[in-house]
Amino acid sequence: MIIVDDGSKVVPDDIVAPLRDQLHATVLQQAHAGPGAARNAGAARASGQYLAFTDDDCRPAPDWISTLANRFVTAPDPVIVGGRTLNALTDNLYSTASQLIVDVGFAYHNEDPAHARFFTSSNLAVPANRFRALGGFDTGFEMAASEDRELCGRWRHHGYRMVYAPEVVVYHAHALTWRTFWRQHFNYGRGAFQLQQIRTRLGWELFQPDPKYYAKLLRYPFTQANSRQALLLSALLLVSQSASAIGLVAEWNKQRRAGAAHPVGV
Repeated sequence: MIIVDDGSKVVPDDIVAPLRDQLHATVLQQAHAGPGAARNAGAARASGQYLAFTDDDCRPAPDWISTLANRFVTAPDPVIVGGRTLNALTDNLYSTASQLIVDVGFAYHNEDPAHARFFTSSNLAVPANRFRALGGFDTGFEMAASEDRELCGRWRHHGYRMVYAPEVVVYHAHALTWRTFWRQHFNYGRGAFQLQQIRTRLGWELFQPDPKYYAKLLRYPFTQANSRQALLLSALLLVSQSASAIGLVAEWNKQRRAGAAHPVGV
């Protein structure tokens, strides 16, 4: 196991030390450079045939590695295997709403599990040699926003497969408040604009809003919760999309003021 500390205020050795007898863990520390750079640093140190990624607020199921390994035995090579993420904080309405967005995204993009299109970096594994050949994660994303979408798009552009494996489970314990929920989705909007810039520069098709996706997003809470909670979750989903839209415009305006080339319209 390789743990990469991306310039946090908490000393990771203090957390890992009590578990040294249970884990064979290597701790790497770097000045804050963003999630892509941190994951690439871990990948550069790894020596295995496959790289499995998760996040610091995630708890993989006990059989996480073994179920991933089983998938690579049967999956065509090269392939990214992505698993399912479950909300570990079911009493936190903001965390629940944030996870619902991921769930709908997976249902939309991965309707055919054998030809999936999107995974989050909190639960995916990839052949190490292909990952390195493609250059790893794009380090231009300083926030945790869209670097996983960019990798998936680049992977598929090279003709490689992605397979969704729902039996590969990670529990996500990202405690959110109103302020951090808004900031998270504001940053997602900023990342979405940066991703569109990259796709434009490469001459790839841009992502286009799909009304069917947003309709499904707003209906989804009513299939998962009682009426009162579903109304609250739907309201939060509307807030999340508003925050993302504002973040996208803010990133466009930031780069416009900086004089950066940005052929993508808002």
